[in-house]
Amino acid sequence: MRAEVLYLCTETKDLGRILAIDYGTKRTGIAVTDPHQRIASPLETVPTHDLMLYLDDYVARENVEALVVGRPLRLDGSDSQSMRPLTFFVNALRKRLPHLRVEWVDERFTSRMAQAALVEGGMKKSKRREKGALDKVSAALILQSYLDGKNNLHPGVL
Repeated sequence: MRAEVLYLCTETKDLGRILAIDYGTKRTGIAVTDPHQRIASPLETVPTHDLMLYLDDYVARENVEALVVGRPLRLDGSDSQSMRPLTFFVNALRKRLPHLRVEWVDERFTSRMAQAALVEGGMKKSKRREKGALDKVSAALILQSYLDGKNNLHPGVL
């Protein structure tokens, strides 16, 4: 007797990508999801003074649904000093790209986690010293945290 297998292909609609921003006064790390919003990947590190133009260009080329911005908090949960320029930037961003949803995500410990990820990934010390690598990996961790929360995933739980 021959067993037949029926494969059902469900067409998956591409969602808009989600961009994450790890804002810094000198440079900003950016990460992006795949079109299905499943995987966060480091994208680029941009000088902060060029960030708005970079985002304008990227949003014009790609289908972007939302922006996730790392929120720098102190250990006690209060805003850090770097929130003032970041809040100014986010307000300007909301005016410039009003069709995009902007959400905050706690970014505490992402730099340390990014550094550990670069070490575990085998990146040479000289490359790890390049701050740009750390910034975009931090942005990817911020974005993955957002995706996990959105999908109700918790670390260590499948």
